[in-house]
Order: sequence, then structure tokens, then C-alpha cells
Amino acid sequence: MKRLQIVWILMALLLAASSLSAQEGFISGWENRVRSTLAEQPAWPVPLFAPSSGLTQLFRYDLVRQITPSETTTWNYGFSKGVNLVPWYKTELDILVPPYIQHNSTAKDGFGDFSMVLKYRLASANEQHGSYSVSASLTGTVPTGSYKNGSLDASVAPALHAGKGFGMFDVQTSLAAILPTGDAATLGRPVVWNVIAQYRIKKIFWPEIENNATFFHGGPNDGRVQNFISPGIVVSKIKLSSDPKSRLGLILGVGEQIATSHYHAYNHALILDARFVF
Repeated sequence: MKRLQIVWILMALLLAASSLSAQEGFISGWENRVRSTLAEQPAWPVPLFAPSSGLTQLFRYDLVRQITPSETTTWNYGFSKGVNLVPWYKTELDILVPPYIQHNSTAKDGFGDFSMVLKYRLASANEQHGSYSVSASLTGTVPTGSYKNGSLDASVAPALHAGKGFGMFDVQTSLAAILPTGDAATLGRPVVWNVIAQYRIKKIFWPEIENNATFFHGGPNDGRVQNFISPGIVVSKIKLSSDPKSRLGLILGVGEQIATSHYHAYNHALILDARFVF
């Protein structure tokens, strides 16, 4: 009987060791894939408001304060950010947590919509071999918002992203169309175009300026254009480990959107940005 118990204990230990070894192999393989994938593109930080032309793996949380034309302050906690993963070579999967929106008015506070993004990098080269990146993405949004804090219907948004570096300076752009799966005549099909310029100072400081434009087609704002100029600065990245192979780091940023078009849903938007790189 004792021998049988010993045999069972040994088998359990072997299975536990095998499982631990498999987990370590999975984590090690994931880290190697992420490291090799990101080494083939420029090391530009993700812009504050616009999407990046490259891939990234991090957790991101933003706080945004918007001031409307009626001088009402609206807080957006999360700003539809979340976890960005590189589960496959040249591929990024984003799981974006619904933001919580606080209106400070008669409108009811509540959560916004849930979204996911699948991005594939079409071409790239790091700073030593051309410094550019080109990607395509598809965003899917589910109407999970409460009290009219989200969309009435689900939507998909195909987009193209591109960027080119010139020494310490880089320019990125993205073009996306938001296509509702429901009543397009009511919701419209807006086109979003972003242009970003960044410059690196002293290794980790990245002042930037963005132009964020939305062209409305159909819906209640048909024919209107909303445009913002958005200056800001990103500190990227503050390493959290002395191991040269470790990717652990912290990225911080602050910026301000300033309306420059006649039509705009809000006058200004202050963003406080925090990202944990892993």
C-alpha cells in the first residue's frame, strides 16, 4: 500500500513538473516572439490620441476631461483603452475595456461600448534599415453602453496606418471608416483621418503634435467636419528592470485636444495617459 502511495505521489510530481515546464516554455516562446516582432519596426511610442502605425504589447489606461461648447465638463475614465497583445508574429490583438463616462450634467453617467481590434503589420523596418511601418486593422464595437453613453448599433472600422522616420523625427498617419451594422442612414459613416509628428529628445522624451479630423457622411452631422490640433508629450519608456532583455517598462503622457473647426462636439480635451509595457 505504501509503495502504491509513493508511486502516485511520484506521478503527481512528474505531471506538475511537466505542466510547469510547458507553462514556462509557453511564456518564453511568447516573449521571444514579441521581442523579435517589435525589433523589426521603429521604436516610436504610440501617439496620445491617434493609433500607431506599428504593433505594441502593453496595458493602457487614460483619463480624459472634455469641455463642451456649453462649458460642461465630461470625464472619460479609460477612454476605450485596455490590453494590447502580440499573440502571433506581425499581429496585434487589442481588448478594449468599456470606458466610464461622467457627465457632470443632467445626462446619466454610465459605461460606454466594448471594442476589439485586430491589426496586421504589412511591412516595416527598424531605425537601422529604413525606419518605416505599414499596418492594416479592423475594429469591432459592440453597443454595451448604458444610458446612451454608447452607440445604438454595432460597427466595424477598417483602417490603414503608415509611418516614416527621419532620424529623431517621425510622421505617422491613419485613415479609418466607421461602418455601422445597423441603420446607417441614422448613424452615418464617418471617416477619421489622423496625422502625427513626433520628435525624440534625450532618449525618452517625445513631444508630439497631432491633427485629428472626422468627416461625417450621413446621419445628423452629414457634411460636417470636426478637427482638432493636439499637442502633447510622451515619456517613453521608463525601464522597470535592469535586465537588458526585459521589456518591463512604464510610459507616461499628457496632451490637449483643441478644436479648430466650426463644428465640434467639445472645445478642449485634456488627456492623462499611463501604459505598462510587458
